[in-house]
Formats: sequence, structure tokens, C-alpha cells
Amino acid sequence: MIDDEELFESHFSRRGFLASATVVTGGSLLATAGSAQAAPAAGSVQATPVRQPSPVADPVTTPQVGGLHLQFGADAATEVVVSWHTRQPVRRARVLLGTPDGEFERTVTATGTSYTDAKSGQVVYVQHARISRLRPAGEYVYAAVHDGAETVFGNFRTAPKGRAAFTFSSFGDQGTPTLGKRYVPPAGVTIPNPPYVNDNLGSPAAGDVTAGVERVRPLFHLFNGDLCYANLAQDRVRTWNDFWENNSRSARNRPWMPSAGNHENELGNGPIGYEAYQTYFALPRQDGQTEVTRGLWYAFTVGSVRVISLANDDVCYQDGGNSYVRGYSGGAQKAWLEQELKATRADRDIDWIVVCMHQVVVSSADQANGADLGIRQEWVPLFDEYGVDLVVCGHEHHYERSHPIRGQQPNPTLTPIPTATRTDLVDTSKGTVHMVIGGGGTSVGSNGVLFNPPKCRVITSVGAPDPTTGKRPPVYVTEPAPWSATRNAAHPYGFAAFTVDPGHPGGTTTMQVRYYDVLGPGGDLREFESFTLQRPRRG
Repeated sequence: MIDDEELFESHFSRRGFLASATVVTGGSLLATAGSAQAAPAAGSVQATPVRQPSPVADPVTTPQVGGLHLQFGADAATEVVVSWHTRQPVRRARVLLGTPDGEFERTVTATGTSYTDAKSGQVVYVQHARISRLRPAGEYVYAAVHDGAETVFGNFRTAPKGRAAFTFSSFGDQGTPTLGKRYVPPAGVTIPNPPYVNDNLGSPAAGDVTAGVERVRPLFHLFNGDLCYANLAQDRVRTWNDFWENNSRSARNRPWMPSAGNHENELGNGPIGYEAYQTYFALPRQDGQTEVTRGLWYAFTVGSVRVISLANDDVCYQDGGNSYVRGYSGGAQKAWLEQELKATRADRDIDWIVVCMHQVVVSSADQANGADLGIRQEWVPLFDEYGVDLVVCGHEHHYERSHPIRGQQPNPTLTPIPTATRTDLVDTSKGTVHMVIGGGGTSVGSNGVLFNPPKCRVITSVGAPDPTTGKRPPVYVTEPAPWSATRNAAHPYGFAAFTVDPGHPGGTTTMQVRYYDVLGPGGDLREFESFTLQRPRRG
């Protein structure tokens, strides 16, 4: 029986539609709808082919499907959320789900939500269609639509159930490749027709890196915070829209799973500033979260990998957003993290624990943000106790990685202790590898200000709020960096790809890591380095 959330799209047989629809996603032909139907299996309902509608509304006034993107649900093997946004309310928002042969067999009704941007008063409406009962490691096509809009298509693969090979990617700190405001010349200088400039720390490379990810075509992408820097922009809503216009070409075909960075903190947008982020994404809600903290931390499993996303502003000392929110969860996030890590390490079906977060435990950049003692105090002892394998971060706008670290020196900055120094093959059962991957496209790179030899600036506290800006200045201590393994001083933009090999029972499992420099508008890639993480397989 079909329930109310999954009604067949009889609507398509009642209106003036084309005889068939060619489904094109990412520039490649996927399927042609309207093909002959196979006989239904016993107990199932015959699928009804879906046909592409001709536009029936004025495209100037009808809100179109904008920023189409995917997220995994609570069970990544069987649940996916399809999301899009508009600037006006819409009717009958829905997703038509099909298979690569072009047969669209069911419809899932989308649930609408919205937020009002406190700076501009603009309202953004977001639709989330939660698709369940999917096949593990299944391939699907889908169509997102609401009344009067042109249908927009995408495809996705669900996560495998159990140990399997797959690839995922990661970067942080992107911004947009678009121009958001008029240039304001210095005092006394007159420019008759000032140019438009980027007002959110973005650059053309923000588009290049997305194109690079699509060359790899990962199963999913981890976004390590500071998505579009909307909190800095003249028009925050436009900046989010530009972000999705740039990234939907990837995010409509593979889940983009984010962590909240300090620049997702937008003054007035919710009690702690994250309401825009929380509205655009529909992330697995966790025990201990309130309406204020919903979706800010979460976890999901893909094969033998458990991914845990954290929101570091809860523990960081640095005052990096539009408001100072340190301690906002009242310890709920840390309690959840410990429970999550304990349960994961007790699960014999999970080999790898990967943490995605924004601010960093290690960095060898001078004149940048630096590492934050708050994370070393709150998170790192838990990473050590439960054997986290890999941490991917952003915040610093360059690429570097650590040796495996476990334990901390008994000094004021709690300097991480490396457990090995080999760089081509790393046993993560001996320590956690931290990767700073902050070259997603921001115009303010930190690859040119690396300490040589490596050192680390650590934020140990903040001063009193500045009477003019209200910001709390960071207090830094500089320490040696014995954990430093590899850095990329030559090129600011790129991302990492991780290919999991589950191995065999009784042996080891590996994760092949490649970091790519992104070289131009076509997403051309040049491998900067590759190395292998390994650990004993648990089952």
C-alpha cells in the first residue's frame, strides 16, 4: 500500500506533457523516462512512467527549483534527503524517485521550512523531501518539482551496507566565485563606475574546486565548515544562493555533508546565529539536541566508516563568528560525542572513525587563525581514548597534515605527541591523523605564511571585548610543532579524496588518501601527495 508521503504522480497524466523526458545530470545521459514497464513483482504496485512537463507558468514570477542538493539521512544506506530553496512559498513540492532505466516509481512529498534573514528581512523557503526504504548501494535518479516550476533532475547512490570499497572527498573554506557588492574606494578617491567585488572572501577558485571534486565523483563529500562566509556579505541571502548555484552541480548528485564553521554564525539568525545553516540542511537529529542546536552535530555510517560531524564553536576560545557562543550546548555536545565514540568503538562492524569539524587542533601557519586550546581540552582526550583515526578540518586556508598523534604534553598548550614519523604509510590504531584542508576557494590563503621550520600558534584564551567592534581578541602562545608531517606552501586550492579498501577478515583495512591541487576553471587536478592509512580490521 502506498501512504500519503509516497503518492503516485497521477498529476502527470492529466496535463499537457511531452511524451517522454530525457534525464540529464552533470552533462551525462542517464535515462529516458516513458520507456516500457517491466512486470511488477508480486505484492508491488506497477510503476507509472513520469513525463517531463512543458512550462505552464510565467518563469519570471514562478519560483524555480534552486540550489538542489542531497544529504544522507540517519541511515545512509537507505535514506537520502533531497533539498531545494525558493524566495517565495510553493505548492505541492515533491520528489519523483526512479531508477537509472528511467522509470519513476514513487513520489515523496517535501516538507517546507523557512527562515527570515535578520539583516535584510528576506524570507527563504526550503523544501526537504526525505526518501526512505532505499536499497543499500543502490543507484537512483530523481526529479524535484513544485507546481509551476520546471522539473530539475539529479541522481545519487546510497551508501553500502557492511564492508565495501568507496571514495569520499573533503575540503573546507570555500566562499563563492561571484561578485556581491560595489567596490568602495578609499577616502578622497572617486571612481565614476566602481566595479563589483566579492564580499565574502570567495574567489574564482571557489568554482574550480567544485569542478575538481566532480572529476573524482566521490560517493559523498565532507565540507569542513565556512561554507560561503555569508555572515560577512552585504546580502547574506544572495550569498547563500550563489553558494548553491555553484555547488548544486555536485551536491545534486552526491550528498554534501557539512560541519558548521564560525562563519555560519550570522547575527540575528536564530538564538546562536546558525538558523540559515540549519534551514538549508536537513541533517540527522541527535539525542540531547534542542531546537536551537538541531543538526549542529550528527553522525552517519558508510560501509565500515563512521563519520562524526562536530560544531567546534561550542568549545573554541576564538571569537570568530558574528556572536560569541562558546559553551552554547551546556556540555550536551561533548556528552553526545563521548557516547557516540564509545558505541562506535564497541561496534565490530565499524573499522574507521572519521571526524569532520572546522577549527583545528594543529596548524603551522603564522598570521592566520592558529590552533585552539579549547578543542585540545575538550575533544582531543576523547579522540585519544576511543581511537579516532582521522580528523578533517578547515579554518586555516592551506593544506597540511599531522603525524599520528596520541596524548598531550603536560604544558599550558597541551601540545599533541606524535607516535610515528613515517609519512607514506600510517597506522591509525597508534594515533589520530589530523588534516587541515582549508583550500576550498577562499581568497585569503594561509599557505604563504607557514612557519619554517614548523611552529604552531595556539589560542589559549580571549581578552575583553573591544569597545568598538565588540570582538574578543585572541591570546596566543607559540609552541614547537613536532607533529608536523607534510605541508603545501606552493598552492592554496585543493581537496582530498579518500578511497576505503575494507580488506579481508583477520587482516588490515586501508584508506588511500590523495590530496589534489586544483589548477583552473575546468577543475584540472595535480596530485600533491598520496599516502595510505591502515588499521587492523575489526571483523
